[in-house]
Order: sequence, then C-alpha cells, then structure tokens
Amino acid sequence: MLQNFRLSMTWLHTWFGLVLGFVLMVVFFFGSLSVFDREIDRWAVPQTRFEPQPMPSFDTLLLPGLRQVQPDPDEFAREAPRLIDTRQAPLPARESLEADEYWAYTTHRDPVLRMGVGFKVPNPKDPSAHNHIHGEVTIDPRSGTPLRADQLKIGSEFFYPLHYSLHLNWNSIGIYIVGFAALVMLAALVSGVVIHRKFFREFFTFRPKKHTQRSALDLHNLTGVLALPFHFFFAFTGLAIFVSFYFLPVAHTQLKPLHDRHEVMEAAATGLPHEAAGVPAGLASVDAMVQEAKRRWAARDMAGEVGFLVVSHVGDANSYVSVYRAGSDQVALVGQGVHFKASTGELLREDPPRSAVGSVNEFLTGLHLQHFEHWLLRWLYVLGGLMGCVCIATGFVFFVEKRKKQHARAGSAGSRVVDALAVTTVTGMLIATLSMLVANRLLPADLAGKGDWEQLAFWGSWLLAMAHAFWRSAAVAQARTNPAWREQCRALAALALAAVLLNGITTGDHLVKTLGEGYWPVAGLDLSLLLSAAVASFAARRLRARERLEATPAPAHRAAPGAGDAAHA
Repeated sequence: MLQNFRLSMTWLHTWFGLVLGFVLMVVFFFGSLSVFDREIDRWAVPQTRFEPQPMPSFDTLLLPGLRQVQPDPDEFAREAPRLIDTRQAPLPARESLEADEYWAYTTHRDPVLRMGVGFKVPNPKDPSAHNHIHGEVTIDPRSGTPLRADQLKIGSEFFYPLHYSLHLNWNSIGIYIVGFAALVMLAALVSGVVIHRKFFREFFTFRPKKHTQRSALDLHNLTGVLALPFHFFFAFTGLAIFVSFYFLPVAHTQLKPLHDRHEVMEAAATGLPHEAAGVPAGLASVDAMVQEAKRRWAARDMAGEVGFLVVSHVGDANSYVSVYRAGSDQVALVGQGVHFKASTGELLREDPPRSAVGSVNEFLTGLHLQHFEHWLLRWLYVLGGLMGCVCIATGFVFFVEKRKKQHARAGSAGSRVVDALAVTTVTGMLIATLSMLVANRLLPADLAGKGDWEQLAFWGSWLLAMAHAFWRSAAVAQARTNPAWREQCRALAALALAAVLLNGITTGDHLVKTLGEGYWPVAGLDLSLLLSAAVASFAARRLRARERLEATPAPAHRAAPGAGDAAHA
C-alpha cells in the first residue's frame, strides 16, 4: 500500500499511462487524421477529386446500380455457414440471395456516394436474428459509375477504423482494448489533476532549454492541462458511443429475448413493419418520397439535404422507405427521419422531437463524430488530438529520462525497452502513415489489389521502424539518447516531401495548382505534409545537438533534475 492518496494517484498515472499509452497514442493520432478522413480519401483516390454532390435520383440512378450489387464474397464465405442451417438444405449459391434492404449514404464532404444491399439468407439458424449478408459499392453520383472495390479509401476505410478498432477484428477485440484504454485515460486525467496541484503555474511553465527530463515534463504538463477538457470529453463520448457494444455479449445471450420483444413492440408503436408480409409488391417513386421529406423538413425550418436513405423489406407488401436528413448544420447527430410505405408512397411516420435523454445522446455522439460543417472547429479537434499525442509522447520520454541512468548502473533493460517501444509508437507510427501515402502514389493505379499492397506498406514499414528502434537502443543502456529518434525524424521529413512531390508528378495536382484553384482537400494535405517535414527536420537537428552535448563531458548538462520532477514516480 502506498503512503498516501497522492502517491497512489502518481503510481496509477505513471504505470497505467505507460502500459496503455501506446494504444492511446494510436487512438489519438488516427482520430486526429479521421477529422479529415474524406479529404485524405481525395488525395489517395485522384479520380474522386471533384466537388461534393447531393444525393442523386434514386429512381433513375441509384436503384439500377443497387440491383447490380452482389453479396460480398469474403462475407459470404465467413458468415453463410454461421447463419444458414445446412441441415435443411445445402448452402445456396452466393449470387442467388435475394435483396432485403437497400441503403445509400453521403455527406457534405463526400463527392462519391456509398450504397449497399442487405441480402436475406434462406433457412436461417435463428429466424429472429439479423440474417443478412451484405454487398457494398461506391459510385460517382454524377454518372453512377462504380469505383474499383480494391481501391482503398485510406482516410475513411483505414485510418478511421484504426482509430477505434486497431484493425483487430477477431471477436471485435480491438474495440474492447480501445474502450479499456479510454477508461484508463479518464483515470489518468483525474490522477494527473491530483498529482499536479500547482495547476495554473505548470500551465505557464515550459523550459525548452533545460535538460531533456525537465523539458519533457514541462511539455507533458502544458499539453495535458491545455487540452484537458478536450481529452476528457473525447474519452467520455467515445465510451458513450460504444457503451451498447460493450454490453453486446450480455445483449446477445441473457437479454436477447427482451431485445427481440422490444423490437416487435417498437415496430408496433411506430407503425414501421418489423417483418416482411411475404406478399410481393412494387416500389413507388422514391424521388417523390424524398421531395415530400424535404418539404416536411422545410416546414420545420430545417436544412433539407438527404444524408441517408433506406428501403427495408425490398419487394414486399410491408416494405417501407426511410429518408434521413444530413443534419450537418448542427453539432448533434440528428436524423429527423420521414418514413413512407414503399409500394404507395403513403406517409407512415415522421420522427417526433427527441426526448431530453435522446437529445443528450445525439449531442454527445455528434460532438465526437464531428459531421457538422464548421472548419475552424474541425481544426481545433486536430489540434486537441495532436496535443494529446504530444502529452503521451513526452510522458514516455520523461519516464525513460528519469530512469535510464539508474537502469544503466544496475544493468537493467527496462528503460531501453520502453524507449524502443516509444520510438516505434511515435516516429514509427508516423513513418508507417507516410509510407502508406508514398506507396499510394508509387503503385500503379490499375494494380490489382492495390489497397492490400498499401496496407502491406503500412504494417511493413512500422515493423521495420520497430526493428530499427530496438537495434539502435543500445545507447539508452549507456544512459544516452537513442539515435533512432533522430534517424526516424529524418526519414519522416524525407517521406513527407516525397509524398508531396509524388502527388504532383503522378496526378498533376501540384501545390501551386491546387492552391490556385482553391481545392483544399488536396492542397491542405500537401501543406500539412510540408509542415510535418519542417517539424521533423527541426526535431532531427535538435536531437543531433543533444547527442553532441551528451558526448561532451561537461558537467553543466548533467545537473540533477529539479525537485518538481518528483511529481511523477
């Protein structure tokens, strides 16, 4: 048992932060990139570099395209044996599955449109379950032309899922790890406030010319205090969004009968059929239903662009169409759905105003997912996320600096291992990200499975960065700075410059052109890359100077850390 409450909080802050800091670093960095995931998609898929489009005609453009969608082969191979009772009949051919649900989705930042089909499986093992196998396609909404399925949208399909699932999809274990890390982060924030009683003095204290341990702690405190509200509400709202998911094992076992009963009662209360009638029926003009939905939104003084559209129980007498508003004019993630009978276009229901609890949930969800139109606020999100990265990274540096001399004398490898992992997580993660962008521009546009090669470049370069960090970490065992920090900063600068140059060479959309045309999705990313290169070069020079200072036997820079360092164990 520790001597007092503050020391207990210090222990909690240090060791929980160290163990899960590596996860949180990934969550913060890729969460920051996800704020502009659609813009990264434009950079990575040059043929999508045109202005965002509104939802096109469902009757003439979307419906013919939806009828061409097939069940995803990978999902069919994975899910069909799990969903279908093969004792009644053998597995059907993938192409024979019938559509049961259509959907289409777009945002104010998406020039392309995603749409998909839920296919009903025959002879399900559990008739009350969600017995769908899905197919999805992304199209150019101006012509309906599908984009190649193997062309990875790096921002929205790779960086964004990495932010909340780490791409560990086995039993969704990545989502649980991130959720646990968010819980620990809330504890670390509270314990950090307890540790740093001189809150405001530390906020205004940053001594970059002091020894590394002191400077790292100052910067850790400054970024932690400055972005404390941001860090708190992002960890909290992230947990709030996934809270029902964390109860999924219970919901799918003990609570399943109650859940199924609730769905039936909800359908009865809203008038939206829960089950198909089994009677074939046609589909009236969905465009007319969209116009009626817009008229009703306008009558309630709301902006009327459609964000999401669903046709449930396709081709059945109980089929209905749900039209949801984009709602990007406000922070809360609202839908304000209007629902119609599919065969006639008759209005079935208009979603009523949310209850107080529902409104709070919509606001917290919207606050985290930031689908709203407010560019300054989006950049503040990025700034807050990057300050979280700096806070975590300086925590790593402080941990190593505080212990490396002691570990060197004792012959312990603890500091060496932590430092190598920190290099891997901080600069190694950035190298992986930039390597992916460089690979995106170097690989031929028509290469089969191009997205798979880009992901290989990401994970492969990250693995190489880790090997390099451990290989060069011998210096830490001698109480010196790991040269891998400097060398990887130089690699970062080179990769960032290469990405900008390759984008201009391979697409013709060089920075002068995109700035002149005001095409900010590409110009903004190129400028961010150039800024990253400048920061990495500056960091490499500073690290080189520090290494030279360490090599000089001058007693001044080896002064003992200040008394304030004792705040962290």
